[in-house]
Amino acid sequence: MSNAEEALDQAGRGSIRPTPSAAGTILRNLGKTWQLYVLLLPALLYFFILHYIPLYGVQIAFKDYIATKGIWGSPWIGLDHFERFFSSYYFKDLIRNTLVLNVYGLLLFPLPIILALSFNEVKNASFKKWAQTITYAPHFISTVVMAGMIIAFLDPETGLINSIIKVFGGNPTPFLIMPQWFKHIFVWSGQWQGLGWGAIIYLAALAGVNPDQHDAASVDGASRLRRIWHINIPAIMPTVIILFILTMGSFMSIGFEKVLLLQNPLNMSSSDVIQTFVYRSGLLQSQYSFSAAVGLFDSLINVTLLVLANQIARRSTDNSLW
Repeated sequence: MSNAEEALDQAGRGSIRPTPSAAGTILRNLGKTWQLYVLLLPALLYFFILHYIPLYGVQIAFKDYIATKGIWGSPWIGLDHFERFFSSYYFKDLIRNTLVLNVYGLLLFPLPIILALSFNEVKNASFKKWAQTITYAPHFISTVVMAGMIIAFLDPETGLINSIIKVFGGNPTPFLIMPQWFKHIFVWSGQWQGLGWGAIIYLAALAGVNPDQHDAASVDGASRLRRIWHINIPAIMPTVIILFILTMGSFMSIGFEKVLLLQNPLNMSSSDVIQTFVYRSGLLQSQYSFSAAVGLFDSLINVTLLVLANQIARRSTDNSLW
């Protein structure tokens, strides 16, 4: 066989050589990095066992759940619970209170960003550490203790706030039994507790800004505000967008424990939200199917807002969750 014939024969055999399958490629990659997947396995099992398997119980929202018959044995009633909730007299109040508290809190979303930008501009290292410690500390106070502090501070007789009001000649005000004050107390106390902690992520993003950019801008005559606007804010904008999307994903889910602890019959018209209603109807009144339907409605709104916020961010910017 001539050299040309041998070359053609080898080329023919090479052209029909089987290509590795996709499954084989995946298995080889798994074999190379199996340690990483082992480390990931506990987290996957946690979410699968505790977050996905229990989803089968969501069906009681569409059933007249009877404990003795179980989930599968209870009669199917479709959307009756949803219709009952939508047509109830308290539906509008619950939606209004939930939206007001969440929109109020969302309007204050820029505050941690402003605090992080302010900390980043502080040149005195000791003052910066002291200020950061003061703002971070409230985050480590539990919700129960925080609610107790708020009740103590706002007490009409012995509370710190009313004592200050008395010093300046004012009359003590029972803030917690006045519905018009509840949303302000709830939102601003939440900001006080989480403001410093929320700024940590933005400070981490600001740490990645190249100092040479600021030096070059200073040489060009840019003021500090100009450098913040044109260098720092664009640098943290991807982080801002991701955190905003995550916030929209829990838009309808406000701090249930804190609302419940600060709630009383006199401020109920302003403090009763979907989560507290689900608690009362489900655990206190044993309306399991009805409360499950209301909770499912709340979750569907959160998922819808999460998807919409992600789509808007993906189309308007280059940053999104998926």
